[in-house]
Amino acid sequence: MAGRLSIVATPIGCLEDITLRALRVLREAELILAEDTRHTRTLCAKHGIDTPLRSFHAHSSDEKVAAVVDALRGGARFALVSDAGTPLVSDPGAHLVSLAAKAGVTIEAIPGPSAVLAALCVAGFRVRRFSFEGFLARGGKERRQAFDRMRDSEAAVVFFESPHRIQATLRDLEEHVGVDREVAVCRELTKIHEQTLRGPLPEVRGALADPPKGEITVVLEGKRSDRPAEDVDVAALVNGWKRDGMTNKEMAERLRDDFGWKRNAAYQAVLDATSNDD
Repeated sequence: MAGRLSIVATPIGCLEDITLRALRVLREAELILAEDTRHTRTLCAKHGIDTPLRSFHAHSSDEKVAAVVDALRGGARFALVSDAGTPLVSDPGAHLVSLAAKAGVTIEAIPGPSAVLAALCVAGFRVRRFSFEGFLARGGKERRQAFDRMRDSEAAVVFFESPHRIQATLRDLEEHVGVDREVAVCRELTKIHEQTLRGPLPEVRGALADPPKGEITVVLEGKRSDRPAEDVDVAALVNGWKRDGMTNKEMAERLRDDFGWKRNAAYQAVLDATSNDD
């Protein structure tokens, strides 16, 4: 029988952020394929895991990939980890997973920490939908196209950036998507010096150290819409908020924050709902 390849999410900072299942799978695996064995060895030492480690990264040779797939085809049980977070999200490994799946190997995800989801949770503005851009291109057509997508998207956009390029990227965002868009710049998520700066692009750029230290995840607010979402029962929301004593202005701000509507559209929706109620 073919073996099993477990894609194991590991902490993005705090070594305590790992699931009980992930610890069990790492202990039971015959081999841990690690992006950087030095990072993973620290995690294993913290949790008393003595499973052998082997380096496996974006530059691993085709011969090495083929050898791993052959072992899995023969029944081996391996775990794949990245330096931090969920593997294959802006990390190497997709080629291995594709070949292993075609070889009949069972592929399982062991979910856990993700810088993308952590940043969305602390961003402080509505996230009904989001897209993920990974690391932005440093220049050229690909970078311009990324900014065009952000400018036109009503979904929030998450991307990674280096400390030495974040100031330039925020300036480019101001130019391409506008100074009114809200942004959250999350630095060193889950670590001792964790910091999240929230607000309009120019305000956040001015508050951010140049250059800041640590790993950075950025969440850009989606483009605000003039049209209410079809799945939002505005009347029911407004009736509940009225019972709680909220003013029309407060209700409009709530619609704006929760659903991304433009200010005038949100206020008009509240007026329409209250007039129908009367």
